[in-house]
Amino acid sequence: MSRAVAWDGFFNIRDLCGLPTRSGETTGYGAFFRSADLRFVTDAGWAQAREAGVRTVVDLRNDDEIRPTAESRTAQAGSAQFTAPAATPATPGIDRLEVPLDDIDDVEFWQQVNREQLNGSPLYYPLFLQRKAGRCAAVIKAIAHAAPGGVLFHCGAGRDRTGLITLLLLALAGVEPRAIAADYDMSAEALKALFAAMGTDDQGPVIEAILAKRGTTTEGAVLAALDGFDVEHYLLDAGASREELRDVRHRLSGSRAH
Repeated sequence: MSRAVAWDGFFNIRDLCGLPTRSGETTGYGAFFRSADLRFVTDAGWAQAREAGVRTVVDLRNDDEIRPTAESRTAQAGSAQFTAPAATPATPGIDRLEVPLDDIDDVEFWQQVNREQLNGSPLYYPLFLQRKAGRCAAVIKAIAHAAPGGVLFHCGAGRDRTGLITLLLLALAGVEPRAIAADYDMSAEALKALFAAMGTDDQGPVIEAILAKRGTTTEGAVLAALDGFDVEHYLLDAGASREELRDVRHRLSGSRAH
């Protein structure tokens, strides 16, 4: 079972399959795919995604990252973003949902995240999980109610917001914490090609330096976020239902999403 995905125009993309769980099983193939910005995806790439079973795309970005606006709240808050493309890419034959995760109107929160140099790494996960449980639950609920078939979710780089939702999904399925951390770490190498395509600098060295200054790594930061974290109680308290969590688990445990 390969996690590798080579659809035309997709960056930092992988299947959340084949990951070991505490029960001794592994996550199923074709249920969830994580990805970066989709602006480079070609018609051939969408055909490949649909052939692989993808039926829903969940966009975690803010509105001003998806389409040009006169004023960018994302930029004001200091949250990382790519300039919005002139047109939102079409997803032929695939449902598309916009479920923004950031709560970017809470500028004070994002200024704190940036002031403390938490952004761009899992360092911000504990604070975000504490303060934005409702936003996290909204994404999980949307995924639970997605049409039958594979679900692809993404943000800009496909690293932090996408990584946080990945953490919730995999924790819900009982995936081993170190496997969750290893999945996050895969983005470091995969993002080099996206940054090159966007004409921007690789953020990796700066993020590594910030983590090193704190005496940790991306793996350590993910493991710290998961330490003592009861994902089921967290999502139930935030408004998800037991049925929705059961449906998400069922998707991730099958050989394909049903």
